[in-house]
Amino acid sequence: MTLRYNWTVRELTVVHNSPLLELVYRAAIIHRKYHKPDEVQISSLLSIKTGGCPEDCSYCSQSVHNGAEIKVQKLLPLQEVVDEATKAKKGGATRFCMGSAWREVRNNSDFEKVLEMARAVTSLGMEVCCTLGMVSEEQAKRLAEAGVHAYNHNLDTSEEYYEKIITTRQYSDRIRTLQNVRKAGMTVCSGGIIGLGEKISDRIKMLVTLASFRPHPESVPINALVPVKGTKLGNNLPVSSWDMVRMVATARIAMPKSMVRLSAGRQQMSVEAQALCFLAGANSIFAGDKLLTTPNPAFSEDMKMFKVLGLKPAKAK
Repeated sequence: MTLRYNWTVRELTVVHNSPLLELVYRAAIIHRKYHKPDEVQISSLLSIKTGGCPEDCSYCSQSVHNGAEIKVQKLLPLQEVVDEATKAKKGGATRFCMGSAWREVRNNSDFEKVLEMARAVTSLGMEVCCTLGMVSEEQAKRLAEAGVHAYNHNLDTSEEYYEKIITTRQYSDRIRTLQNVRKAGMTVCSGGIIGLGEKISDRIKMLVTLASFRPHPESVPINALVPVKGTKLGNNLPVSSWDMVRMVATARIAMPKSMVRLSAGRQQMSVEAQALCFLAGANSIFAGDKLLTTPNPAFSEDMKMFKVLGLKPAKAK
């Protein structure tokens, strides 16, 4: 199978809506062609600066526009970040992701501290991923020089639905940041969230946009909304596990070489549902008891699941 960058909404809709077992089977064949089916990359995510974000993302507890009760935390000290990275590595993680509740990176002392964190965690032999909001071309270059391997900046949803979820930035701002990341030589981590109140067509359009990038994003996180009390979407109903399976399988078919990460919402999924996602092409997870501010399965629980399913943590590349 050759990689494609010209998927249409109509084509991917047919794929997404095909009979579930046929969809999973097709995705599994493609997955086995490009990846080791018994290996799953384990990433750990740490919020290095929590709360106080000026963006109005409807789903996020860290936005100042939402009324979620969270503990606002200024930028963590270097040693605490290194300690957390060390703990994550001992737990089997090969990638350490650092997230900061900023609208955009600013050229100040906090950015210098993040660069220092990146250098320190890289020296542990771990891949460093950052998600810090929008970055300029020059800032992206400095992150790359500090050893940052990947940069996460999710599209969240389709361009048409985006303004229903966020009004403080444009979809084009998201795309521009991803272009700056690519120019700097970092790998791209970009996916989306389902359960925001969007239509199936919005999910498909988001995947079509991601699959149009040349090259495809190296990592594609598939998130299910975790409704947080106090946010605008706090009363949304959780999405079905079948919806997650379909999204994982469709992402795998559209972007065969990408790591497809089963991300937020995994806490609410049974082991059986997660197993279907792994079969359908998911080969990366976040492990650890928290994803920024929302619950996530503990390392020990994931290792039990891996043993049952015959999976093993992928080694760092």
